[in-house]
Amino acid sequence: MATIVKFENVGLRYGIGTETLSDLSFSLERGGFYFLTGASGAGKTSLLRLLFLAQRPSRGLIRLFGEDMVTLPRDRLPLFRRRIGVVFQDFRLIPHLSAFDNVALPLRVAGTHERDIERAVSEMLAWVGLADRISARPATLSGGEQQRVAIARAVIGRPDILVADEPTGNVDPDMAARLLYLFDALNKLGTTIVVATHDVHLLSRVGTATIMHLDAGRLQDPTGALRYPPQREGAA
Repeated sequence: MATIVKFENVGLRYGIGTETLSDLSFSLERGGFYFLTGASGAGKTSLLRLLFLAQRPSRGLIRLFGEDMVTLPRDRLPLFRRRIGVVFQDFRLIPHLSAFDNVALPLRVAGTHERDIERAVSEMLAWVGLADRISARPATLSGGEQQRVAIARAVIGRPDILVADEPTGNVDPDMAARLLYLFDALNKLGTTIVVATHDVHLLSRVGTATIMHLDAGRLQDPTGALRYPPQREGAA
């Protein structure tokens, strides 16, 4: 498979303190499924911020879609961000927009015809169990409902890369399984998926995934070669 993301000796420092991330070198393959694990404070969210272009590294090289993101002019960044779906821990829904309009936003930005938006968004909200909350604004939704709207918004445009920060943290186990199935289905269509999670039970719900474990800002396995499920001894 082709490489869609490449980090080479990447470090990230906020201010003048010690590095939050150090010496990260790895590649993500197009169409791969990756779990990012690690204790709180290990640097998972910081790594995701680098992946969805919200942060530039303090040092090192990051290439996305074959382009150098470190030297890319800032006015070109929005075009690349549109190819990346993001599920934030704090949801970041637009408060004055309905659930429907929040989910529709990426399609409207992309210039999709309103008739197609109506069908796609209605189907997506039904899939995440919010068909009866389509007109609700974020303030009237529970935390779990807001999480589902945020996930629907992130996947509606079939992004090239989906980055999700603890996407099942506010939903019950049945909905968590349903949402992970949605990610798996999107992955089978070719989207590269990166899910940061504390929930080790999620790891068994995807047929084959790569586990990347952060420990104090460093990848425990820099090659990203840990696999789930584990291969039997002697397997190819």
